[in-house]
Amino acid sequence: MNPAGIPAAAPGGSAEKTRPEIRYIVFDLEWNQSSGGRDGEVPGMPFEIIEIGAVKLDQNLREIGEFTRFVRPAVYQKLHFKVLEIMQVGMEELKTRGEPFPEVCREFLEWCLEKKEGEEIQPVFCTWGSMDLTELQRNMAYHGVENPFPSPLLYYDIQKLYNLLYENNSKNKLPLERAVEETGLQATDPFHRALDDARYTAEVMEHIDFDSVRAYLSLDYYRLPEKRSEEIYLVFPNYSKYVSRCFETREEALGDKTVSDMICWRCNRMLHKKIRWFTVNQRNYYCLAVCPEHGPMRGKIRVRHAPAGGVYIVKTIKAADDAAVEKLLERREEMGERRKRKNRQTHLEEKRKRRRRSGAEEG
Repeated sequence: MNPAGIPAAAPGGSAEKTRPEIRYIVFDLEWNQSSGGRDGEVPGMPFEIIEIGAVKLDQNLREIGEFTRFVRPAVYQKLHFKVLEIMQVGMEELKTRGEPFPEVCREFLEWCLEKKEGEEIQPVFCTWGSMDLTELQRNMAYHGVENPFPSPLLYYDIQKLYNLLYENNSKNKLPLERAVEETGLQATDPFHRALDDARYTAEVMEHIDFDSVRAYLSLDYYRLPEKRSEEIYLVFPNYSKYVSRCFETREEALGDKTVSDMICWRCNRMLHKKIRWFTVNQRNYYCLAVCPEHGPMRGKIRVRHAPAGGVYIVKTIKAADDAAVEKLLERREEMGERRKRKNRQTHLEEKRKRRRRSGAEEG
C-alpha cells in the first residue's frame, strides 16, 4: 500500500486528464476508552477502535463504494459514558455484531486496494481531524497487525482544508456538524457513527474548492524518523515543513545544526538570521531570517514529546510580511521582559538569603 500525493492539473489543462487514477478513502473511526479514566488505561491502547466506516471516491469525488464494520471489544469491557451517549450502541451489540479487530482491519485494508489492468490504483486517505490514522496504527500495533503504510504517511485532513478555505486558517478544531451546517448539506443521518461521519466528510470534501487546497497534504506522526537519512522535508505552496529524528533531550535537539538552520523554501538558500531562535514558553521557538531574493522568513520550531521517550522537532519556515515581523518582535520583547522579571526575582531572593544568613551570624 503506497498512498501518494496527487499532482495538480497543469495550467490551463484538465485535472482529469493530467491526474493519475486514484481512490480517495474517506474514513472515520469510533473508539472507546477506559471508563475509569487514566487509572484504568491500558498501556499502548488509550483508545480502542469499536467501529470503522469509510466511503471510496473516484478522482472526481464521486462515491463508488462503502465499508462499515463493528469491532468486538477486547481491551475495555465497559463503554465510557460519553461513548455510550453519542453512539447509542451498547456493549452487548458490539459483542454480538462485532468481529475481532485484526479481522476487521485486514478486511478494511483489502477493501481500500483496487486493481485496474493488473496495476494498483493508489488509495489516498482522508479524515476529519488528525487522529484517525494514528489510532488505527496504534490499534494495529497492539493487536500485532502488520503495518502496510509508507513512511512518511501523507493524507488529507479535510478539517484543516476547510479551515484554510473558510475559517481564515483558524487552529480551532471545527466540529464536522458545523461544517455540514455551514455548507448547507442535508444532515439526514446521526453524527458520531463511523459510516455516517465518513460520508458527511466526503460530502464536505466534494462541496469545498478541493483543487485549490489539494497541495496541502497532512503528515501522520505515528511513525517518526529513526535516523537523519529518514528525516522529512516537505514543501507546500507557501511554507516548508521539516520533521526531525528523535533526540534524547530538548537541548540536544535544539543544538542540532539541521534543526536550527533557516533555509528559504523557495530557492533553497541558507539564510542569515536577523533574530536568533528564542522562546517565551519552552514549547515553541521563533526566528527571523532574510532571503536576499524572497525577503523576510519566519521560522517556528515546535518541540514534541516522542511516544517512546525523548523529543522530536517540527520546524516550519514561511514568508513573513510586515505584520508577522512586528508580531515576532513583540514576542521577543515579551521574552526579554519575562527574563528581566525572573532576574529581578532571583536577585531579591538572593538578597533575602544573605540577610537571613547575616542575621543568624549576628545572633
